[in-house]
Amino acid sequence: MIKCVGVVGSGQMGSGIAQVLAAKGYQVLLNDISAEALDKAVAGIAKSCDRFIKKEKMTEEQKSELLGKIKTTTKIEDFSEVDFAIEAATERMDLKLKIFEKLDEVVPAGKILCSNTSSISITKIAAVTKRPELVAGMHFMNPVPLMKLVEGIRGIQTSDETFKAVRALSEDLGKVFVESVKDMPGFIVNRILMPMINEAVYTLHEGIASVEAIDEAMKLGTNQPMGPLTLADFIGLDTCLAIMNVLHEGLGDSKYRACPLLVKYVEAGWLGRKTGRGFYNYEA
Repeated sequence: MIKCVGVVGSGQMGSGIAQVLAAKGYQVLLNDISAEALDKAVAGIAKSCDRFIKKEKMTEEQKSELLGKIKTTTKIEDFSEVDFAIEAATERMDLKLKIFEKLDEVVPAGKILCSNTSSISITKIAAVTKRPELVAGMHFMNPVPLMKLVEGIRGIQTSDETFKAVRALSEDLGKVFVESVKDMPGFIVNRILMPMINEAVYTLHEGIASVEAIDEAMKLGTNQPMGPLTLADFIGLDTCLAIMNVLHEGLGDSKYRACPLLVKYVEAGWLGRKTGRGFYNYEA
């Protein structure tokens, strides 16, 4: 039985995952490398709760109860007490492999280790552990408290029992669980979404239309709630670039080559909303 879930990474995704877990009554141990990042995450969760309170979807008492279920730690060794672990660190292969090697050491034997990766091979991640059959992909969508989807990914070694448990937890959180049958770069959502965003950046790069025109055309012409460049800024341009690189390297097709303009923006530190500047300027 899962009572306590460990979450590695307290950024946008990790804090969102912690919030939905605590909201359903799970004890959460949220880990990051700095206490400052953890404080920021808890403050962000509190603000998210305040928005729900304003919409009359949560009470002050429920907020207090939720926050009381989240403990923070800078020591991953504290995961020796968890029943289930979810990694939600930056989308970098080297970092994720190191985290899973450590999780395999400290999380009790027989417990499931999941990655919130949006594109990286679960099979490769699982291979650095001594429990590959207990490793799976559990890809939440951003913002986690609002988005209904969890994309489930089996590594080649993932057991049926593990996958059933991941599905059960996802559904207990009120999410719709969709299975990516093959462990291929980008899985379902980002295999389709990121090339579309990349093509929107090419459309800008080639001078075909302005940022605003591209977004307006896609919103009104294809009934998308958010234009692709606005969405890229929301996701983070560094994350978009990292996923495009995974697609390009993993599938070997030039159609997945990241647009040079996307590369330049990331090099400039223009990563979207989180830095105040991306395709739009949020500093004004």
